[in-house]
Amino acid sequence: MARRRKILVSEARQGLDDLKAKIAGTKNPEEAKFEVAKEIGVPLKKDYNGELTSKQNGKIGGKLGGGMVKELIKMAQENLGKKQ
Repeated sequence: MARRRKILVSEARQGLDDLKAKIAGTKNPEEAKFEVAKEIGVPLKKDYNGELTSKQNGKIGGKLGGGMVKELIKMAQENLGKKQ
């Protein structure tokens, strides 16, 4: 399955960045992956990270992406509750 890195609705970029920062517990979305890596013990650096395994990289992305999906589902459920 091919993955898309491009956001379909470009106006949503700021909201997604804010959500990523919230999930990671930072103010800056650019620092989110480094904060998550530090929490789970993965030695992520700002430059070359070729020595990291796919499993280590997946842990970082999974924690961020999974947390964002959970939060978006929660927000959608709350929205549905308000409409009824």
